[in-house]
Amino acid sequence: MLSKLCLTRGPATLFTLFLLSLTTLAGADTLAEKVREHTFANGLKLLLVERADAPTFTAYITIGVGSVHETSETRGVAHLLEHMLFKGTTTLGTSDYAREKPLLEEIEDVGTRLDVLKGRKDADAKELEGLRQRLGELQERHKAFVVKDEFSRIYAENGGVGYNAFTGKDLTTYLVSLPANKLELWAAIEADRMKNAVLREFFTEREVIREERRRSYDSDPGGMLYEHLLSTAFTVHPYRNPIIGWHSDIENLSLEETRDFLKRYYAPVNTVMALVGDLDFDATVAMIERYFGDIPPGTPVPPVTAVEPPQRGEKRVEVSFDAEPALLVGYHKPTLPEREDYVFDLIDLILGQGRTSRLYRSLVVEKQLAADISTSAAPGSRYPNLFVISATPRHPHTTAEVEEAIYAELDRLASELVSAEELTRSRNRLATDRLRYLKTNSGLARMLTYYQTIAGDWRYLVDYDEEVASIGAEEIMATAKRYFSPANRTVAVLNKEGGQR
Repeated sequence: MLSKLCLTRGPATLFTLFLLSLTTLAGADTLAEKVREHTFANGLKLLLVERADAPTFTAYITIGVGSVHETSETRGVAHLLEHMLFKGTTTLGTSDYAREKPLLEEIEDVGTRLDVLKGRKDADAKELEGLRQRLGELQERHKAFVVKDEFSRIYAENGGVGYNAFTGKDLTTYLVSLPANKLELWAAIEADRMKNAVLREFFTEREVIREERRRSYDSDPGGMLYEHLLSTAFTVHPYRNPIIGWHSDIENLSLEETRDFLKRYYAPVNTVMALVGDLDFDATVAMIERYFGDIPPGTPVPPVTAVEPPQRGEKRVEVSFDAEPALLVGYHKPTLPEREDYVFDLIDLILGQGRTSRLYRSLVVEKQLAADISTSAAPGSRYPNLFVISATPRHPHTTAEVEEAIYAELDRLASELVSAEELTRSRNRLATDRLRYLKTNSGLARMLTYYQTIAGDWRYLVDYDEEVASIGAEEIMATAKRYFSPANRTVAVLNKEGGQR
C-alpha cells in the first residue's frame, strides 16, 4: 500500500529487520546517515543521497504550495501554474523573446479588459465580441514565437526520463531523471524556470483547464462524487475545495493574480530539492549555489489558520448521474505527527488494501456485495484529513447493502482485537511495499521532499518506524472505536439516474 502520495509510512514487522533493510538500501550506512543536507542563504533546502550503482540521478523539486493556500479569488491558481511553468522562460519556449514580449503585453491588456467586461451585467455585446476577436488575432500572431515543449525536448535529447509535475492540496512537485553528467544542465534549466518563468498562452491554457475540469469531474462520475464528499465533509477548511477549481474560479483567474502568486511563493524559502543518484555532495552544493544562490528568498507560505470544527452528526449527500451506483464513506482523522495517524496506516492495510484485506474478503469475495472496495487517506496530509472507503456495488446489490456491510466490519474492528497473525501480516506487507519504493531513486527522492515539506523534517521517514513498532492490537481497536462513529462520518452516494441506488 502506497497511499498518501504513494508514500507508505508503514511499519516493518520487526523494527530491527526494517533498520537492517534500510542499511542494505543505503549502502554501508543507514539511510539516516546517508542523507546529506544543505540549506542555502536564500532558504533553499537540498537533500542528497549518493548512490553509485548507476550513472544517473533523479531530481525532485517540491514547493510547499498547493490548493490549500489559495483564497476565494485565486482558487485553482496552483494547478494552473503547474501547467504554465511548462511554457518556458525568457530564453526557453520562445523563438525571439524581445519581439514576443510586446505582443504578450498586448495580449494581457486585451484579455484582462475582456475578463472585466464579461463580469459586468450591463456589458455591451458588440464590445465583447470586438475584444474576443482582437484577442484571437493576437493569440494567432503569438503562435509564431512559441516553441512548444522545449523543456521536455531538451531533457529527452539529453537522456532524461520521467519528466513530469503534479499539484496536490499541500504541495507542487517537478521531477525528472537524468544521466549524472547532466547535473549542470538540470540546474541551469530549473534555475531559469524559477527566475525567469514566462506565463505565455495564459488565456488559452485557462480554457484547456476548463476542458480538463469538464472531462475529469463534470463528466466523470467518480470525480464528481469525490468532490461532493469533500465539500460536504469539510465546511471551513480549504480541503473542501477542488484542486483544479470550479469553472467560475478558472474563468476568473487573472494573469496579474497568477503572476503575483508565482512570485510570492514559488521561491527558495518554500522549496525543497532532493537529488538521489551518482552525485558528489560538495560538487552538487557548489553547482546549485552557482545557479540558484542569487534568487531572492521569496515569501514564506502562511499556514492555514482555518480549523475544521468537530463533526456532530452524520452528513450525507446524493449525486444522480448516468453511471453505475457508487459509495464513498469518509471519517475525519488526525494527520502526522499525531499518534493516531500512525495507527490509521495499519488500519488502512487491515481494512482495505489488497485482496487479503477485511473489506475485500468480506464484501467482494464472501458476500459478493461489491465489485470492488478500497481505503485511502484523503485529500491531503498537512492538516487533519479523512479516512475514505470507496466501494462499487455488484449488481443487483445496492449501495445501502454495501454500506451496512462496511459498518459491520468497522464495528468488528472497534470491538475485537486484531489477531497477532493479522497484525504481523499487515506489518510485513507495509515493510515490503515501503522497502520496494525506497529502493528506487525516484521513490526515495519523493519521500524525502514530501516529509521535509509536510512534516517539517525528512527524518520522519526514519523515525516513524520506531513509533509504529509499538502499536498493538489494543490501540488499533481503541482508535477504530473513537473515529468510526456515525457522528464522525460523511457518506456520498452516486445514484444511477432513473435506476438502482
